[in-house]
Amino acid sequence: MDFNVKKLASGAGVFFTRAVQFTEEKLGQAEKTELDSQLESLLARGDTTKNWTERIFRQTEILLQPNPIDQTGARIEEFLYEKLDKKVPSRITNGEILGHYMHEAARDFGAGGPYGSTLIKVGECQKRLGGAEREFLQTATLTFLTPLRNFLEGDWRTISRERRLLENRRLDLDACKARLKKAKAAEAKAAAEHELRVAQVEFDRQKEVTRLLLEGISSTHVNHLRCLHEFVEAQTIYYAQCHRYMQDLQKELGSSDGDVFPNMFAGNPSVSLGASVTPPSVEDSPGATVDMLKLEDVRAPAAGTRKAKVLYDYDAADTSELSLLADELITVYTVPGMDPDWLMGEKGNQKGKVPVTYLELLS
Repeated sequence: MDFNVKKLASGAGVFFTRAVQFTEEKLGQAEKTELDSQLESLLARGDTTKNWTERIFRQTEILLQPNPIDQTGARIEEFLYEKLDKKVPSRITNGEILGHYMHEAARDFGAGGPYGSTLIKVGECQKRLGGAEREFLQTATLTFLTPLRNFLEGDWRTISRERRLLENRRLDLDACKARLKKAKAAEAKAAAEHELRVAQVEFDRQKEVTRLLLEGISSTHVNHLRCLHEFVEAQTIYYAQCHRYMQDLQKELGSSDGDVFPNMFAGNPSVSLGASVTPPSVEDSPGATVDMLKLEDVRAPAAGTRKAKVLYDYDAADTSELSLLADELITVYTVPGMDPDWLMGEKGNQKGKVPVTYLELLS
């Protein structure tokens, strides 16, 4: 008990002494050993890395788990599973829950009716979207979020601890320098010089340890760069899956529900699926000439073809579409009743639908 009290009193005394020393340094009343410019630069770089890694980590957490309550619960659950050395189970996503509700509703409304059958189709799509989201969350957490957390909770804590120790060694060194200046007697000077040499050695040793740790930030950047590429790859796969699922759903609804809502999925509110189009007479509408000219700039003429340059690669989703390669020239034209976001394209003996957004129409 006495030892603990003495230790506490000694620690409080050291803390007070260093607080006074800090204050005197700020006021210019005490000598301060300056670090070399290279180490100062490494310290600044380390702080910048820590601050931005922390911000990116927190915002990525919000992106992957936007509900703060769910996020807190997820962290607690992950912590418990880690302590028990067990794998964290995958969580059901909101999309999967929505899909389940739609299936349950279809069962009550009648799966054979238009509404019930559509609920089933949309519900299945929502489940697929939810499954893709779950896979994305797992991959992004493992390949991107976890390495950032490991740096903040592991490497950076070690660096921070060694930096605090370096600051303490510097304060001890400066205190020894101050005592040497105040020493008058030869014996006191000798003792002060010995203390100064020991403090200088400890300071130099700690400075090198801190320098080596800070130089390791470069390898941290390389590792985080690799993780960033993997994060982008996971996002690309996820959004491509979502786009494909939604396109498939839209086609399925357009083909099966055309008799119920003939104009909903045709892309043109005035034209039924498969119906022919009769262009409006210019004489019947005073502004028709201008409107037709504007339309001509972005769509191929109904009666005729024109050339188009492909802007990006495009992989056909099915046999009705045409695969494209960037920078190649193809022939395009419209087909009555076709979705205005698509054109018919031809290259060689190949023919199929192509998305307008992938093309630059040429005059």
